[in-house]
Amino acid sequence: MTSLGAANGVEPGAPDVVPVLSRGKHRRPRDGGCFMEFASYLAGEKWSDHPACTHPLLASLARLVNDETSDHGRARLAPLIPEVVGLQSDDLAVDAVIARRCALAALPVARPDDQRPLAVALLAAELLLDRLNGRPDHHVGPEAEAALAAVPDAAAWARRFVAGEVPGPRAYRREAGPTAVRCAVRAILASELADPDGALRDLLATAIDEVRARTSRSAPPLDHDRWAAACALVPAHP
Repeated sequence: MTSLGAANGVEPGAPDVVPVLSRGKHRRPRDGGCFMEFASYLAGEKWSDHPACTHPLLASLARLVNDETSDHGRARLAPLIPEVVGLQSDDLAVDAVIARRCALAALPVARPDDQRPLAVALLAAELLLDRLNGRPDHHVGPEAEAALAAVPDAAAWARRFVAGEVPGPRAYRREAGPTAVRCAVRAILASELADPDGALRDLLATAIDEVRARTSRSAPPLDHDRWAAACALVPAHP
C-alpha cells in the first residue's frame, strides 16, 4: 500500500492510505488486487472482479480503466472504489447512460478510424434514451449534437448505419453497451492526449456520477476499518 500523499493527483479528503492496485484478475488478495476486487471486499462479497454490488457495465468500465491505466497512475483510481459499492440497477437506461458518457469522452480525441464506432455508440445510446425517457424519436441532446458536429463524416455514416434502429434490451446489455465502453477506452489510449491516465480516470468518475444521478442513490459512507483491512490484504508492491 502507499500513503495518499504519495499518490499524485489524488483528491484531499480521500482515505489516508490507498491500496496498490494491479492489472487483471487475482485468485486471492495476496496475489494482488484490482479496482473491482477491492469493491467486492468493501461490499462484503467473495473476492471477485465481477461482484454483484456494482452495475455490470460500470464494473466493466472500471476493470478496463484499471487494466489500461499505467502502474504509476493507478493509485489515482483507488479513492473511486467505494463510490461503486451498491451502485446497481436493472434500468436499461443506466446502460445507455454509461455508453453515452464513454462515447462523449472519447469521440473528441479519437483518431479517424475510431470515430465511426463511437458515433454509432453515441447515436444508439441517444435513441435508446429517447424511447426509455419518452422523448421524441431522433432527439439528440446538445452535448451529443456538439460532439457529432465536430466529426461530420463519422456522424453522417453513423446516422446511415443506425437508421433509427436500436438493439433490444438483451442485445444492448450483452453487445452494444460493452462495445461502446471498449471502443471508448481503446480510442482514448490511441489518442494523442498527454495524460491518458487522467482521461480514463475522469471518464470513470463522470460515469459513476451519472449512474448515481440516474439511480438516485447516495454514496455510502466509507467504512474506514474495512478499507484499512482491504489495503492490508495485498502485497506492498504489485
